Amino acid sequence: MLSEVLMPRFSETDVLGHINNTVLPVWFEAARVPIFKIFTPDLNPLDWKLIVAKVEVTFKGELFYGQAVEIKTKIEKIGNSSFVILQQAWQHDECCAEGRTVMVRYDFSKKSAQTLSDNERSALTMYL
Repeated sequence: MLSEVLMPRFSETDVLGHINNTVLPVWFEAARVPIFKIFTPDLNPLDWKLIVAKVEVTFKGELFYGQAVEIKTKIEKIGNSSFVILQQAWQHDECCAEGRTVMVRYDFSKKSAQTLSDNERSALTMYL
């Protein structure tokens, strides 16, 4: 499992003083960088090999400004050309949000999904 701790910024709060619901997908994407590096080690967008097929976030509790948030990331499922990333946002030892993202190995020149290579599958398996 991957773990990253971040400190919410004031600009990420809403009028009620909570972290705005639009922020969680951004935090989750930022925490997926180690997964992205499996496919594109230098993160060069001209050599990108992934697309997002689905993103969902379930809110379970409130998140607040000025208090550390831990983003936990793991692979939940590996398919032939896709995989599911499970992510959670924790604050004060409570899971406050959970997200699932379906990523697809993609060939942009052919505009089609590609089968995950053995090396990619092996690297993803380390985070199951």
